[in-house]
Amino acid sequence: MTDHATPRSGEAATPSPPAVVIFDVNETLSDMSPMATRFEDVGLPGHLAATWFAGLLRDGFAQTITGSNPAFAELAQESLRGLLQGVAADVDAATGHVMSGFAQVPLHPDVADGIRALQSSGLRLVTLSNGATAVAEGLLERNGLRDAFDSLLSVQDAPAWKPAASAYRYALESCEVAAADAMLVAVHPWDIHGAHEAGLRTAWVNRTGRRYPSTMHRPDLEADSLTELAALLSTPSTEGRARA
Repeated sequence: MTDHATPRSGEAATPSPPAVVIFDVNETLSDMSPMATRFEDVGLPGHLAATWFAGLLRDGFAQTITGSNPAFAELAQESLRGLLQGVAADVDAATGHVMSGFAQVPLHPDVADGIRALQSSGLRLVTLSNGATAVAEGLLERNGLRDAFDSLLSVQDAPAWKPAASAYRYALESCEVAAADAMLVAVHPWDIHGAHEAGLRTAWVNRTGRRYPSTMHRPDLEADSLTELAALLSTPSTEGRARA
C-alpha cells in the first residue's frame, strides 16, 4: 500500500477535489443483499439473486452495444419470468414480488454518513443509474438523503446505458461540467472503466477488499467506504491511495 494513488499515465496528480461527484446507485449506494430473500419467497434459491442481477446487466450491455437503450425494469422482469417458469404457479405475481423488492432495499451502512460528509465539504452530488430515476428517488427519500443531491439522473434519458461514453456525456452535459472536473463513484469496475474512457475522474468503493481487475483502467481513488472517500476528498493535498 502506498500513501498516494497512482495518477493516470501521462498525467500529474490533481490535488483539487472534483466539482461534481456522480454516484452509481444499484449496489454502490443500495445494499442489494435483501433481494435474496425475495427470491426465496418465490421458490428460487437466494444465491440466484446475484446471478440474475449480473445477467440483467449483461443483457443491458448487449443491447447497448447494438444500438438500443432498453428499459431496466422491462429487462429485469423478462429475465425473472424466464427463471420463474415452471417454478412459480403465478409467474406474474412472483415477478412482481421480486421487483417490488427494489423499492425496499436499504443503504449500505457507510452511505448516510459518507454522503453527509461529502455534502458538508461543499461538493455537488448527483446520481447516474442504469435503473429508473424513481428507484434512486425512493432510496434517498426513505433514508432522508434526497436533499444532499442536486440531480438524480438515469440513462433512460441518455443515448445508452453505462458504460457507453454517451451515458457519462449525458451526465456531464446535465451538470454543465467538464469531464476532468467530475468524478464517478461506483463499486463496479466496469463503471470505473467506462467513466475513465469518457475522461472522468473515478473512485472505486471496495467494501469487500477484493482485487481490482488488471484488465480494466484503475480508479484514481480507492476507498473502503464512502466515509473514507469523503475523508480523502476533503484533504486536497492527498490524491488517495492505491493497493496491490
